[in-house]
Amino acid sequence: MISNRWHLALLVVAGLATPAAAEPKAAFVARCAMCHQAGGEGLTGQFPRLVGRAAAIAQSPEGRAYMARVVLWGMAGPITVEGAPLMGVMPGMASMADAEIAEILSHAVTLGKPAKPAKPFKAAEIAAVRTAGRVSMADNNALRATLAGSGVIK
Repeated sequence: MISNRWHLALLVVAGLATPAAAEPKAAFVARCAMCHQAGGEGLTGQFPRLVGRAAAIAQSPEGRAYMARVVLWGMAGPITVEGAPLMGVMPGMASMADAEIAEILSHAVTLGKPAKPAKPFKAAEIAAVRTAGRVSMADNNALRATLAGSGVIK
C-alpha cells in the first residue's frame, strides 16, 4: 500500500509532467507583445497592428491558413499595411505546440472589439497547416501579396 506522503508526491509529479494550458492573453503577451505590443497595436514602420485586422483576416479559410503559416514559418520582407510600408521580420514559431498557437491566434482575433468577430482557432487547424509542410518566409510574403490583392487582407 502506498503511504499518503508518496501518493501526494506522485500527484504533484504527475501535475508537473502535464502543464496546464496557457491563458491565451498571457501566451500572446509572452510570445507576441515584444513586436506587436500587448494590445496588438504594432510598431509603426516595423510590425503591423493586429487590433481589428486579425479578426478581418480570419473571416476566410485562406486568411486563417495564412495566419497559421506566418506564426509557424515566419515572414520577412517589405509589406504595405493600410497604405504604410513596413519592413520587419516575423520569426517562425514552429517549436510551439499547435494548441498554444491556436490560443494565441484566438486571442489576436479578439483584440480591439472587431466589427465582425472571428471564430476561435483550433489546434487541428494549426496541425493541418503544419502537416502541409514548411514554407519559406518569402513564400509567406508572396502569399500575403496574393491575399491582399484578392481583398482577404486589407
